[in-house]
Amino acid sequence: MDLFTHAQKEAIEREAPLAARMRPRTLDEFVGQEHIVGPGRLLRRAIQADQLSSVIFYGPPGTGKTTLAAIIANTTRSHFETLNAVLAGVADIRRVTQEAQKRRALHGQRTILFVDEVHRWNKAQQDALLPWVENGTVIMIGATTENPYFTVNRPLVSRSRIFQLKPLTEAELTIIARRALADPERGYGKLKVEVHEDALAHLVNVANGDARGVLNALELAVETTPPDERGVIVVDMAVAEESIQRRAVLYDKDGDYHYDTISAFIKSLRGSDPDAALYWLAKMVYAGEDPRFIFRRMLILAGEDVGLADPNAIRVVAACAEAFDRVGLPEGNFHLAEAALYLATAPKSNSTLAFFDALSVVEQERESEVPPHLKDSSRDQEGFGHGQGYLYPHAYREHWVAQQYLPERLQGRVFYQPSDQGYERLIREQVARRREAQLAAMVESPPEVLTFTPRERAHDRWLQRAVSNAGEQLGRIRDRVLDAARLQRHHRVLDLRAGSGLLTWEVLRRTPEGGTWALAWDRDTGEGLRQQAARIPELERPVVLIADPAAISERGLEELETLLKLRGEEGLQFDAIVGRNALGPLPDKAQALQLLSRWLCPGGRLSLVETIVRYSQRLYELVDLSPLENDLRQRIIEAEEEVYAALTDPLVNWEAADLRRGLEAAGFDDIALHEEVQEVEVLVSPATLERWFSSEMERGRPSYAQHLLRRTTADELAQVKALFERQLAGQTVPWRTRIVFVVAQLPTR
Repeated sequence: MDLFTHAQKEAIEREAPLAARMRPRTLDEFVGQEHIVGPGRLLRRAIQADQLSSVIFYGPPGTGKTTLAAIIANTTRSHFETLNAVLAGVADIRRVTQEAQKRRALHGQRTILFVDEVHRWNKAQQDALLPWVENGTVIMIGATTENPYFTVNRPLVSRSRIFQLKPLTEAELTIIARRALADPERGYGKLKVEVHEDALAHLVNVANGDARGVLNALELAVETTPPDERGVIVVDMAVAEESIQRRAVLYDKDGDYHYDTISAFIKSLRGSDPDAALYWLAKMVYAGEDPRFIFRRMLILAGEDVGLADPNAIRVVAACAEAFDRVGLPEGNFHLAEAALYLATAPKSNSTLAFFDALSVVEQERESEVPPHLKDSSRDQEGFGHGQGYLYPHAYREHWVAQQYLPERLQGRVFYQPSDQGYERLIREQVARRREAQLAAMVESPPEVLTFTPRERAHDRWLQRAVSNAGEQLGRIRDRVLDAARLQRHHRVLDLRAGSGLLTWEVLRRTPEGGTWALAWDRDTGEGLRQQAARIPELERPVVLIADPAAISERGLEELETLLKLRGEEGLQFDAIVGRNALGPLPDKAQALQLLSRWLCPGGRLSLVETIVRYSQRLYELVDLSPLENDLRQRIIEAEEEVYAALTDPLVNWEAADLRRGLEAAGFDDIALHEEVQEVEVLVSPATLERWFSSEMERGRPSYAQHLLRRTTADELAQVKALFERQLAGQTVPWRTRIVFVVAQLPTR
């Protein structure tokens, strides 16, 4: 360094702001943060031993983050580099890491890279540094005022120690200010400066834990105040207030009185006592509490203790706070009082605390990936398929569609429980109904999906739901079936095939003074319903009857009579019977309808929805069979059509007209049947294809391949399978289903 450069450097240092000149150079000069750099602390030992690993300093401005980095630079034997994330980019990272590699290879010297405001780097920039931090080429020191768990990439966070710096205390800020006044080289030790105690206390108080703030305020006060006749620069309270354009603090913010009074005020608001709230508010105003602090606490209470019971509460408080800022004191006291009175008289709900239940789950759970259909599709939809299958709510009725938004392992988890107060009472039922539709969409996936391991099955079913609108359709079907049943509050209702509870829970809500019976066709389904029902008061729970699947397939709905007899409810009659796909699998539908008529009261209504399986989607319609020989094509079509023409198969040997005849024979009148064709998008996954072409039976029924083998050879079947895999694997296809809504009523007598 030549003399000119040296002189220039000294001039820059002399002309630098006081805060920069007074920056500590050693740990002994550093003030505050005893919890991380006090004697014997880990960070202090690491700095002194020059054995620092990658660290992130997180804290408010002026708490010593950059200063600690400067101290490390002054004490380490490693090469020290500095980048500011606001100005530096990937090119700068590449330059630093390349030089660090050479330095390490040639001289065995480590490189410490200080990145100021590291949260300003985007994901790509942070990722560019990650490999070099991971292999030790660079030791990173990051400084950020933002929470690193939210603003710094998780891989960087996981490879760094994080030290949180706290705002400095008033005593620590006083030491820093006095040191600046006494230092003859970097501070004002050579000047005659007299700072009154109350003025210094004011500067320290308004600095709010910021060392840079108190030094900047002190510098402005000293530099702008001319010496008096004695040649002394006097900084009194007037100078201190003028230098930072802030009034002196008149209220002790550290005493018990402050905390006890605000606690009494908040508890009075929460307890809906407007008189006590006004009293404690007056106490604080009289004592000189900062009104902005009071408004801040009222804004918190509006979210925590009023919440959605009165969504206007937070608007009123915010408007009062804004009005106070415009009006000021003393007229602003009207706005303080208005906000307090509104909160004290508003209905209360603490349902927003559900957030902390969710936070607890996040803290304790393993990392959960964002489901693929919820991921951002703007960058990698084509490559990774992110965002595919997302159902846009505005494209559906009422601008809502049932789809899962939670990670796979949390599906069905409930955090938010609406209260029965105020506005929240109006949304409580809607939230519950939509949750049930979502649960049904989760549990009842289309039949094409089958996998061989629990993990794969769940993943495949999730993909299936993500590309279909089954949830929205299930919600519509549920409402249509139950509306047709004309349920009244005192009705006794039987859900013939409870399944996921799609109908059961809505019946329970519509008949609070009646009763709900739910027939589960297997033990797993029944136990699941019983576990969900356990959250309901015992007297209000549905009666869950669990049937033996074998008995249902052999004896049909006669199994229900056995279950009712075991409960001592033999001869019980219902005001309504509802069901979804409850008749289709039964071997004798006419007999089932006779039983239903016997279980209904006079005038009782039957409301069902059934899938007419014989009109289901044909697989051969999903592919182009032209690559196959004409004879083979024809045999494939015939083999599949034979499946739906089987006269002995109860799933396919009926249609809507058969149900009408059965209803008439059972004595029903006012019969209405309405057929609909539904079409959804279905994902043909590898698991789906494996199930279609499996050599094993599923639930006692032949697979698609086994049906084809009746008219093809094994080699021909292999050709067909290869054709399906080429054309359908990973594709979504339109899947048509025909359903029939069945409504009938018994004569009143």
